[in-house]
Amino acid sequence: MHSHLVADLVAERAAGLDAAVAAAVREGAARAPGFAARIADARIDPSGVRGCADLDALPILTKDDMVTAQRSAPPFGGWVAPDAALRRVFCSPGPLYEPQLAGADPWRWSLALRAIGMGPDDVLLNCFSYHLSPAGAMFEEAASAIGATTVPAGVGNLELQVQTAAAVGATAFTGLPSYLKALIDKAASSGLEWTVRRALVTAEPLPDALRSVLTEHVPTVRMAYGTAEAGLLGYEIGPNSGLALPDGVLIQICDLDTGLPRDDDQPGQVVVTLPRPEYPLTRFGTGDLSAWRVGPDGDLRLAGVLGRVGEAVKVRGMFLHPRQAADALGALDGLAGYRFVVGRAEHRDTLRCEIVTAGGADSAEIATAVRETVRATLRLTADVVPVRALPDGPSVLDERDWR
Repeated sequence: MHSHLVADLVAERAAGLDAAVAAAVREGAARAPGFAARIADARIDPSGVRGCADLDALPILTKDDMVTAQRSAPPFGGWVAPDAALRRVFCSPGPLYEPQLAGADPWRWSLALRAIGMGPDDVLLNCFSYHLSPAGAMFEEAASAIGATTVPAGVGNLELQVQTAAAVGATAFTGLPSYLKALIDKAASSGLEWTVRRALVTAEPLPDALRSVLTEHVPTVRMAYGTAEAGLLGYEIGPNSGLALPDGVLIQICDLDTGLPRDDDQPGQVVVTLPRPEYPLTRFGTGDLSAWRVGPDGDLRLAGVLGRVGEAVKVRGMFLHPRQAADALGALDGLAGYRFVVGRAEHRDTLRCEIVTAGGADSAEIATAVRETVRATLRLTADVVPVRALPDGPSVLDERDWR
């Protein structure tokens, strides 16, 4: 691949967003006090912003930065205009409060649904959570925008979900690829008809081995990428062709040392700017690593998620952050130490929490308390295993092999 072609495509895409980004920065600074303070700290005059490059001096905004700001100025850290029209407020792990702005399909996922061939005649089995986190609402809004019918399945109770899918003749699926496999297996073991013909999967990798298994039962399976804060950031048009970019969003691959945008094919952090004056999310660091590629059609593509910048690990579509785990488990009496181990079995994530109990503490009682705390605060289910001692190393160990 020629680096100059990538550079030309990156520059062309940024130029197409210059006017929208500049206008959003100027209006956002006038409407959202938290955003105004942020760009003032970076010594950026909003009236002087003419395009995307003028924001390079703005430090990358991390999720931890957002959590800190929201704690000091709840609920949104001053980054949402007081007069903004909101439809929902979500709470993701962190805790991080996220607004749903008014308007049709505000997260843009309908682009990815159309790319898998979905339309008004489809019945979507939406297997993302509807509880506090925004994923379920994201895909329901997208399906509504294209006129499709949604079954708000969420997660859990596979038997009921496959019964419902068969009864209503579900034709499409959104959710984790591992969860799609679990539904297919449950339908087969229950002797129920499987009518889903197209699927959009996200929030965890889709290795070729799993894609091959899924396409034996679902002819069209495509991968997409996005975040709870920014919505859709990339989607497959064909298998393993890279991720096409949605319009109206500034997506940058930024150098891990300098934070500046890259215009070559080397990996960096995915950094997003949404030109929305009522919620000017600007230079937001997703924590995901990716790189630029050129697609078969000659357009700019994301290479997919190549890893994580920080310590957070995504398990079954939810982030497990060592700092949040420490906050949750650090207050438990009788718990002397712990370690999370993330694995993979039968194309599905596993989570084990190894614990060491303090002298005299009842290990069974502590294990129950840890299990309940992990479920309540981290929104994950873990097998809790008492051990005599823990090895030196990180508190979250990822042992998955995605080949």
